[in-house]
Amino acid sequence: MPLQLPADLSTRPTPFYLYDLGLLEQTLAAAADAARQHDIQVHYALKANSNAPILERVQRRGFGADCVSGNEVQCALDNGFAPGHVVFAGVGKSDAEINRALAADIWCFNVESAPELAVIDELAGAQGRRARVALRLNPNVDARTHHYITTGLEANKFGINLADLPQVLELLARLPNVELVGLHVHIGSQITDLAVYETLAGRVNELQQWFEHRGIRLGHLNVGGGLGVDYHEPDAHLVPDFDAYFGIFGRLLQRRPGQQVHVELGRSLVAQCGTLVSRVLYVKESQQTSFAILDAGMTELIRPALYQSYHRIENLSGQGPERLYDVVGPICESSDTFGKRVALPETRRGDVVVLRTAGAYGEVMSSGYNLRDKAPAVYLG
Repeated sequence: MPLQLPADLSTRPTPFYLYDLGLLEQTLAAAADAARQHDIQVHYALKANSNAPILERVQRRGFGADCVSGNEVQCALDNGFAPGHVVFAGVGKSDAEINRALAADIWCFNVESAPELAVIDELAGAQGRRARVALRLNPNVDARTHHYITTGLEANKFGINLADLPQVLELLARLPNVELVGLHVHIGSQITDLAVYETLAGRVNELQQWFEHRGIRLGHLNVGGGLGVDYHEPDAHLVPDFDAYFGIFGRLLQRRPGQQVHVELGRSLVAQCGTLVSRVLYVKESQQTSFAILDAGMTELIRPALYQSYHRIENLSGQGPERLYDVVGPICESSDTFGKRVALPETRRGDVVVLRTAGAYGEVMSSGYNLRDKAPAVYLG
């Protein structure tokens, strides 16, 4: 069933991002309940969506913040996340970003290489601090997702390869200003085959045993995130199956007494609550194709151009028999295409067209390319 747009928004200038805060609350409640049942701590990945009304509701649920830049760390703190619930990840942290996070006394740095570990030690020493770190390991587990958003294979830039781990531990023993508190893995994004997480849990168990054989006890296990959502039939699965997701780790991870388990969820919490609302500027007919040209483009939603990703496209105004359209944006790039041969009702200039499941990696990845105005955000509920 197509999305219903409130009457007072039907004449609003487009494009804009529409967020259903009621659905967001429903999703957050389901995630919080499932996490509580399995005693797992959730850190929200700010990279998915960092809008203040979203962060306010995430923080109220008691979730922590997973950040991948200094500005995201500051954004989390500015929006009420306690420093003790902020984690700083990312393969290329700058000195300025590390210093900012050290000064804020965040909970943990997820460290991705030996050189980064040495830099954090040096900067922490200069501040008279001892930094808590978790080692992000590359577990060489295939996430079975798009190769651009796979992060857990040895060919990816992320994490410490297992072959390098002994040398990293030797270095760690010589660094006085860092404290090893955990293990971190993250294998990719938009994962819909939950069997992947079963494989990951087994690999984490093996890694923990490897550390314990060397006399190292890990205070927490961070198994990353990446839980996918249903882009094709969003109304059928508005809220992901968090019980199944958390249940895998609750059942299969071999936790030690007092050991915490952390996950980093982003997309699965916010994707379905967001919609990109647009209008048809022109319908352009050619001998081969009918183009529906929207006033939204890759500047508002780059995922189809970047990942060849699918978003459900609905014409809220069109009536009559369906036709096939290539739905495109106005940007001067051939890749500015949302979908080819999309079945829509007879489409005309001025029709309201929406792209569903745009709450994650939509607005945060928007740009001013072609000197485009930034599309505003509108909130319901």
